Amino acid sequence: MDILIVDDEPMIRKGLQTMVAQLGTQITSIRLAGNGEEALAQIQAGRPDILLTDIRMPKLDGLELCRQVAQMDTDMVVVVVSGYHDFEYAQKCLSYGVKEYILKPVNKKKLHEVLLQLIFKLQKQRAVARLTTFNFDPWVEQMDEAIWNVQEEALDTLFDSLRSETAAFSTQKPLTDLLHKLHAQLSKKLQSRDINLPGLELPIHNEESMSAASEAGSPLEPFIGVIRATVKELRLRRKGKHRDPIEEAKAYIEKHIAKEVSLEEVAETLGFNASYFSQLFKQMTNETFVQYRIKRRMERAKKLLEQPHYRIVDISYEIGYADHAHFTKTFKKYEGCSPSEYRGRLGIH
Repeated sequence: MDILIVDDEPMIRKGLQTMVAQLGTQITSIRLAGNGEEALAQIQAGRPDILLTDIRMPKLDGLELCRQVAQMDTDMVVVVVSGYHDFEYAQKCLSYGVKEYILKPVNKKKLHEVLLQLIFKLQKQRAVARLTTFNFDPWVEQMDEAIWNVQEEALDTLFDSLRSETAAFSTQKPLTDLLHKLHAQLSKKLQSRDINLPGLELPIHNEESMSAASEAGSPLEPFIGVIRATVKELRLRRKGKHRDPIEEAKAYIEKHIAKEVSLEEVAETLGFNASYFSQLFKQMTNETFVQYRIKRRMERAKKLLEQPHYRIVDISYEIGYADHAHFTKTFKKYEGCSPSEYRGRLGIH
């Protein structure tokens, strides 16, 4: 949090600076200004998260500073620190959106209580705002692809980016809400690939917790654990194969081109449900498994037919057709001519 302290008395400014600094890691920056004009210049240069200001100051007093800040489009929190405890001042400050009014001399315990409460509310408010604008789609798409292709290094990179991206969710509830939504969308995406994402159990958040990791640990780690478990199970299901399963299927067909390879056989080899794999193959190749297998056999047959020393009957056996007549019929349906006619067109007799 960036704090701007405004007071025309140097000793008071220094004292407030020391007390605020003692809050520790919650404070990232403390700036000082001697009056309202200096404060406005600093606000224009970079708006603080919290403004601590005196009332009576030369050039531009605290009331006018509060009025001008109230007109800005900002979620800056204003706290008045003043020795003038007259009700009219307090009432006027409240009309400008001032959140707290602390009397001088300032008690450190009271100041810390007020600041911690305001920091927590500000963090929560900003986290909720970020949640409503958080774009889940790129994360879901990239994680889905990395899981599907068992790309653990890509997932590690995504996890690091997600840790950085969600660091601003300083309270647990907005972060757990985000992770539940991300989990739900990713689960739906993976289900279309016949992959079941385990359920997500996150640490119970404490509303008074000042940070996501201060109580039961960051909710991000259980989420990452679910992803890692899914990848591990998928790797085992595919028997250690890391290539795209469609490419694996095509390679399997090529290797066993002389066999009557079934879809069920390939699906089992790759660790997929046969019905799902059939749909996936059609979706990814725009042709059925059988159509692709026949196409590859016929393309292989054409290459062999282009070599005169191969007999047509031997070619039919070479590509898995024990029935020569069936091979001839299939080739003619695919190519529009018989194997012998195909050779004739090439000048091979």
